[in-house]
Amino acid sequence: MLSDRAALYLTVIAVTGGIVTIVAWLIAGAEVGFAVARLVAVLVIACPHALGLAVPLVASISTTKAAQNGFLVKQRLALEVARTISTVLFDKTGTLTKGAFGVIDVWNANGHTKEETLQLAASLDVLSEHPIAKAVVEKAKEQGLALAEIKKFEAMKGRGARATVEGKEAMVGGPALLEDMGILIPAELAVQVADAGKKGQTIIFTLKDKQLLGAIALADIIREESREAIQALKEMGVRSAMITGDSEDVARWVSGELGIDEYFARVLPDQKSEKVRELQKRGQKVAMVGDGINDAPALTQADLGIAIGAGTNVAIESAGIILVRNDPRDIVKIIRLSKMTYTKMIQNLFWATGYNIVALPLAAGALFAWGIILEPALAAVFMSASTVIVAINAMLLRRQVL
Repeated sequence: MLSDRAALYLTVIAVTGGIVTIVAWLIAGAEVGFAVARLVAVLVIACPHALGLAVPLVASISTTKAAQNGFLVKQRLALEVARTISTVLFDKTGTLTKGAFGVIDVWNANGHTKEETLQLAASLDVLSEHPIAKAVVEKAKEQGLALAEIKKFEAMKGRGARATVEGKEAMVGGPALLEDMGILIPAELAVQVADAGKKGQTIIFTLKDKQLLGAIALADIIREESREAIQALKEMGVRSAMITGDSEDVARWVSGELGIDEYFARVLPDQKSEKVRELQKRGQKVAMVGDGINDAPALTQADLGIAIGAGTNVAIESAGIILVRNDPRDIVKIIRLSKMTYTKMIQNLFWATGYNIVALPLAAGALFAWGIILEPALAAVFMSASTVIVAINAMLLRRQVL
């Protein structure tokens, strides 16, 4: 640690300076008592408390402040590195997105309404445990739609589900269901479905009495906090990148929605660390953010590994900093705290070093010819004052807002 080395050097300088001081005054013909007083003053005023406290005290306070703001510092050096990060690489699923399906859009067809489409789909899906079905039911509940009574429910493997609603056969399922039924999608709806498909969205259709009511688009929901985090990083001059195993279309769409600078699509789990290495070869200081067991090698390879607290134990063990909340905005706070911490450390080191540069010659009696002399008792007061100033400056970090 820099402060430890500085304190060691100061101790050597103080002892050497003290010896040189007493010898010089004795050679100059000064009384032994006076020479010893100068020696004591040098040793007392150069006590390396301030330098020894300059960094550790700030580090301790910053670690506490980190915990208060929702992230835990496992490795102290990780927080110091954060200020140098030039690129933050996010794993998409569970970090930038919620890792759960949500309804993106609902379209109607053949004179039916969007409400009819969503209501029918939810009525059939309420009996299913599939993530897509749960998302549809949740959306219907949000809109206050009453679910229809169904009879003769049947799950069609790989196709969807069917049941009797109001005495008529109703179905919900993917494109394969329409193909089996020989039902064509109206031109306008076909364009909307095609556009959604390019964004990697999942499409399901609803039918009643063999007539198409409409379609529902679902996708992994992007966190609103992600947009704020990416924008804040841009304002700080930090690049953002995304890594995902999803298709090029999905990666391009998510990146476009969030304003991410660069993305890596169709990346296999064992290739993530290679992508981190690729960025590092370009001269980037990389922070990797992930939550899964597959992210562990990349978290280790990165200059700074940040794990989501809700992630796997392997990911958490591989990271230097852990986000307690699943909130990407906390990454911005990490970088800000790192910069604040570094600034405080430099301020303390500058004060402690500058103080000794001025105080040591005074303690040695360099200005004795002009009647200026520093007695050991006063030297002790100055030494204590220096330590107090360093401590107060470090404590001011607590009042700063991330």
